[in-house]
Amino acid sequence: MKVILINTVYPSGSTGRLVEALERQCRDRGMETLVLYGHGGSSQPGRIKIAPDWYMKLQALRARLTGLMYGGCLLSTRRAIRVIRREKPDVVHLHCLNSNFINIYRLLSWLKENRVNTVLTNHAEFMYTANCGHAFDCEGYQRGCVDCPRPRRVTKAWFTDGTHRSWRRMKQAFAGFTTLRVTNVSPWLTQRAAQSAMLRDFPHDTVLNGVDTSVFTYRESPTLPGERLILHVTANFSDDPRDQKGGRYLIQLAKRMEGQKVRFLVAGKHPGNLQLPPNLELLGNLADRDQLARLYSRADLVVLTSMRETFSMVTAESLCCGTPVVGFRAGAPEQIALPEYSEFVDYGDLDALYAAARRMLEARFDKKAISKAARAAYSNEKMVEDYFRVYEQCIKKSES
Repeated sequence: MKVILINTVYPSGSTGRLVEALERQCRDRGMETLVLYGHGGSSQPGRIKIAPDWYMKLQALRARLTGLMYGGCLLSTRRAIRVIRREKPDVVHLHCLNSNFINIYRLLSWLKENRVNTVLTNHAEFMYTANCGHAFDCEGYQRGCVDCPRPRRVTKAWFTDGTHRSWRRMKQAFAGFTTLRVTNVSPWLTQRAAQSAMLRDFPHDTVLNGVDTSVFTYRESPTLPGERLILHVTANFSDDPRDQKGGRYLIQLAKRMEGQKVRFLVAGKHPGNLQLPPNLELLGNLADRDQLARLYSRADLVVLTSMRETFSMVTAESLCCGTPVVGFRAGAPEQIALPEYSEFVDYGDLDALYAAARRMLEARFDKKAISKAARAAYSNEKMVEDYFRVYEQCIKKSES
C-alpha cells in the first residue's frame, strides 16, 4: 500500500507530530509513504515541502485582499497534483490544509475528478464551515455563511467579506466526491461534521488523536509535603476576556485558592504585563516534551479553561501521565476523557469549576492505574490501527 499524507506543517506542531507518527508506523509495516507539507522542514527522503516560506507569506497577503483563505496557491497546488499523479498512491490522506500552502478547492476537485481514494481528517471545523476553525454557537455555515457576523475575525480580510464565496466553492469541490471518506478526531467533531451541509453525504469515522506514550507516561517524582500542584497547559495564556483559551478563569480560580497550600503552574506563551496572584507561576512555553511529561506527572490536577476544543491533547497527555483533569465543557474534552478520572462543568461557571477542583484534589488516585488506562486509549499505535482500517475500507470500496 502507498499513502500520501498532506498537512500544513511537518514535523512540528500537534498535527505535524501526528502525521510523523502515522508515517513512521506505515513505514515500519512495509508501506510506502510520502509527506507533502507547507510549514516546517525535513531534509530526509519521502518528505516534500511544496511551498517556500516567502510564497506562503505572499498567499497570506492575497487572502487578506480577496477574503478567500483557502484559494490561491496555484503553483504549490500544481506541484502537489504532479506528485500525486506521478506516485499513483492507493490513498491520499488529507489533514490540516490551511495556512496558505495549498488551494483546497482545486485539490479536492482534482482528487474527485480523478477518483483518487481520499481520507479527510477533520482536526478543526474549517473543512465543513468553509471558513471558521471553530464555529462556536454560530450555525451560519449550515445556511451558506451569508452575512457572517464576524468576517474580519474569521478571515482576517481587509476589504471584503468572502465567507459566502468560500462556502460555495468548498461545497462545489465536495459535491459528487464518490471516493472520499471522512474521519474526525473526536465523537463531538464526528457528530458536527456528519450533520453539516458540507459533509453529511459522506461516510464518517472517529479516530482519536494519538499520544507518544514513550514520552507521555507516568514518571515518579518527589513532591513537597502538604502542597498540591495544579497545572494548566496552553498555547497562549492571557487575562483578556476575549481569549478563547480562558486564562482569566484560571487566574480567578488561583485567587480563590490562596492560602490553601495549592500552587498553580502555567506552561504556555504569555504577555509580560499580567497581574497574577502569588500562588500562580508562569513557566513560559515548554518545547521539551520530556520536561512537559515530568510536569504532568508531578501535578495533582490539570485544569482546562478553553471555550472550544475539537480534541484536547492536554487532556490525553495529562491522563497518560497519570494526572486527572477538570475543566469546562468545551465540546470534545468531556467526550474523549476517561470519565472516572475527569470532571467537566458548564463553561464560565467558576463556582462549579472550583468545587470540581476541590473534589479532585481531595480524592486519592492511583497515578499508575490512570496512566495505564489512558495509554491504552490514546496511544499512537491505536490511532494508526484505526487509520489502517479506514484505508482498507477505501481501497476495498474502490475495487468493488
